[in-house]
Amino acid sequence: MAAENAALPGGKVGGVGDVVRDLPVALADLGWRTTVLTPEYGIFGRLAGASLAGTLEVAFAGKTLAVRAIEIPGPDERVHHVALEHPLFTPQGAGRIYCDDGPARPFATDAGKFALLSAAAAAYVAGLDPAPDVVHLHDWHAALYCALREFDARYARLQPIRTVYTIHNLAMQGVRPYAGDSSSLASWFPGFVFDPDRLRDPRYPDCINAMATAIRLADRVSTVSPTYAREILEPNDPARNFRGGEGLEADLRRCNAAGRLFGILNGCSYPRRDRRRPGWRRLLDTIGAELETWTERWPERRHLHELARRSLEAMPKKRPDNLLTSIGRLTDQKAALFLERLPDGSTALERILEDLDRGVLILVGSGDRDLEASIGEIARRHRNLLFLCGYSETFTDLLYKAGDLFLMPSSFEPCGISQMLAMRELQPCVVHAVGGLKDTVRDGVNGFAFGGDSASAQARNFVAKIAAALAMKSGAPDAWLAIRERAGAARFDWREAAARYIGDLYE
Repeated sequence: MAAENAALPGGKVGGVGDVVRDLPVALADLGWRTTVLTPEYGIFGRLAGASLAGTLEVAFAGKTLAVRAIEIPGPDERVHHVALEHPLFTPQGAGRIYCDDGPARPFATDAGKFALLSAAAAAYVAGLDPAPDVVHLHDWHAALYCALREFDARYARLQPIRTVYTIHNLAMQGVRPYAGDSSSLASWFPGFVFDPDRLRDPRYPDCINAMATAIRLADRVSTVSPTYAREILEPNDPARNFRGGEGLEADLRRCNAAGRLFGILNGCSYPRRDRRRPGWRRLLDTIGAELETWTERWPERRHLHELARRSLEAMPKKRPDNLLTSIGRLTDQKAALFLERLPDGSTALERILEDLDRGVLILVGSGDRDLEASIGEIARRHRNLLFLCGYSETFTDLLYKAGDLFLMPSSFEPCGISQMLAMRELQPCVVHAVGGLKDTVRDGVNGFAFGGDSASAQARNFVAKIAAALAMKSGAPDAWLAIRERAGAARFDWREAAARYIGDLYE
């Protein structure tokens, strides 16, 4: 059960969608039958072949709701996809997976939506005959299933079913009040009797923490890389720019001491592909055609799309000597080091662009509006930065193939998929050696990695590592070619990951 499912069109926002698409297929290869549950979001029921499987009676918010279970054909017929449909899953319109309530009421809309997901999933699983062997939950969106399983007598049938919980991003925990708000535990499940110590947020005693609840109550807990599983046992340390347990390190240490915590690296698919680089003109034309649709899709970013069109027109007519690429959500996690100040007052991104002789950086991403504005202003001043504030697989796939060097300076990274996709296409990466990036990119072997004991040091080392990589490309072509080949030869196999899930978590 998860908030995202990239197997269905429109079902992905981040990496969790990729995992929920790919892991069930790998499990099917090993003989497991899987069903994926997600909200319907007002869009999946319209897909070709969708059919009503039944209607669930779900106790929620003091009412009995009729939640429809809709079966959706997926790309692999061995994997069963079920979308749960109710108007409460579309509080801000069809197709919106996550909502933004701002800092005053964080997670409020999403927490209510995903509390209903947990209740509907509990009703769905309780009605299955025979019962499944395992229920696998992903991130805080699915976590309250564990509370219902543990404390609600209506779902006593769930208790013998092994329940596994995977942490994709510990920074998002789904903290909401116990009571006193329309988005609170008492509002979702009035009369719910529970042990508050099992659900309580460690920092806010009057709040439930969905992530902590699942860490405490699931039979097994996993993270999406071995290094991240170790990092989250330690507290955050802002002075070192280190992100660890995000306030839940004590719970995670207890989980680890009990033998319930595992780190299993995500996989990547490796279809037979043409690895030839796309031509420069084809790449620019594809980007230009996609940009034409973005103003209608994201009108609130019109000024950034117009800036991108001007930057596109200013791109060199021939392929530059060095094409740097970066693709990812614009969040503090992913982008803060780009904007970290160096000793001379410039940002790391500005220095990279100033040092990039005969080169271009194409940066793709959207998210935090302040980060978008800051990068947009840098793009306005630097002709060798093409900032595409959005996302499109139409040209991102081409960028993975076309680029010389992929930049991924995440402050923390549970696993990461972009570096795997770039490496798959023989594009070496410059990464911050944390979490799954440390587990996939080996400095000087199949890519380039940097560290540092503060955000400032990390930014300086990031800039220096890019310069060293490009110096190798121009000055030591044989060494560069060897790194490219080893990047392309690296394999992060989903079948191997699935075998770990079965052995460590399911059986």
